[in-house]
Amino acid sequence: MEGTNPVNKKLAAALSGGAVLVLALTGCGSGDDNEKLDSWAKQVCDGVQPQAKKIEAANAAIQKETSDNSTPADVQKTDAKAFQDMSDAYKAMGATVQKAGAPDVDEGEKKQKDAVTELNSLSSSYASLRKQVEALDTKNQAKFADGLKDIATELNKLSKSGSDALKTLEEGDVGKAMAKQESCKSASVTPSATTG
Repeated sequence: MEGTNPVNKKLAAALSGGAVLVLALTGCGSGDDNEKLDSWAKQVCDGVQPQAKKIEAANAAIQKETSDNSTPADVQKTDAKAFQDMSDAYKAMGATVQKAGAPDVDEGEKKQKDAVTELNSLSSSYASLRKQVEALDTKNQAKFADGLKDIATELNKLSKSGSDALKTLEEGDVGKAMAKQESCKSASVTPSATTG
């Protein structure tokens, strides 16, 4: 039953490789005070934090399932649930950014729109990965492993494209305002991104 293991590990690696790059904040301090922007950042950070935790938990579930000697059926069930959780979380983040309105910065409206579009698109991508994993044939180990390979490839793509609009949203003053929020500090899934 070892057949899926290397692929499972590949899947886990693809996931931890940044498919969950959730608002990895700059963490640089800011001397400027902009109350409007600070309150916008607080609203976004407070809304994003529980979703970031949900994504981390989904990630951890996949990692755990792939480190055990799990059957294809177990892997399928865990991955499907994890992808659905991630899909829901990104959708909720999109709604949070939408509800917060445009940040009080140059091109704030465009940045906000792009981020919402990006988050909703990530949500759809994870929903379709869930369907993909559910459609895999768990009775045929070799086929199942191949199917997981495709999903891992897809995840790698998501991890590369997923954070662009969020990065743009967090540039400059917006990032500084968000970095000051307690909930954003703890929401960052990749704490190593503290280059100030």
